[in-house]
Amino acid sequence: MQTVCKPHANRTTRTDETMGVPRPTAETRWRCTLCGNLTRFDVTRTTRAVEYVHLDLAGEPKVEEREVVSETIESVRCRWCNTVDQIELVDRPAAHA
Repeated sequence: MQTVCKPHANRTTRTDETMGVPRPTAETRWRCTLCGNLTRFDVTRTTRAVEYVHLDLAGEPKVEEREVVSETIESVRCRWCNTVDQIELVDRPAAHA
């Protein structure tokens, strides 16, 4: 299922996402199954994007708009124990009101 997003100036927008590794949501987060790490990961991803590039009079490029067409998380490596693809999604702690 693809979601179409309009580009916004100086913002990245995301559309359809095909994942090799599950992406955390508002209710979940990553956890290393070997060491329990919840906070430090190296993420390798492939991104396809359409960019509006503005060149100033000197020829310096500046990306003014960027629309992510697709994004795939290829692998996730734990920074603590250096294991690759041993990541699971776990529930985030409940927010205190």
